[in-house]
Amino acid sequence: MEVEQVSGQGGIPQDLQGKIQQYRATGITFGDLLKEKVVPQELKFSAHAENRIRSRGINVDKELKQKLNEAVRSVASKGGKDALIMAKESAFIVNVPSRTVITAMDSGFLKENVFTNIDSAAVI
Repeated sequence: MEVEQVSGQGGIPQDLQGKIQQYRATGITFGDLLKEKVVPQELKFSAHAENRIRSRGINVDKELKQKLNEAVRSVASKGGKDALIMAKESAFIVNVPSRTVITAMDSGFLKENVFTNIDSAAVI
């Protein structure tokens, strides 16, 4: 089926054709845009979470970041929105749709805390 058949107006307007050509020249695919805009790949840390990580001496190395990313993907696939992700000696509250770590706690804070406003949890 041709575009002209779908539009019913004999083709794509000239200004739109120019925009399509500009977009194609970038080399960016629709899939690339979708991944970037709809499904952020990397976990982000809020300023609050970064402060907590620093002040509490939590070591967030490459391996832990990878495990957090995997846990967030898993929670997202199950429909989770706000998750508690528990690691060996720390825990993180993550807003799953935005892939943002909201806060972080070390093992000392875990014993004293009650977690509210979460709908899912994962242990890594």
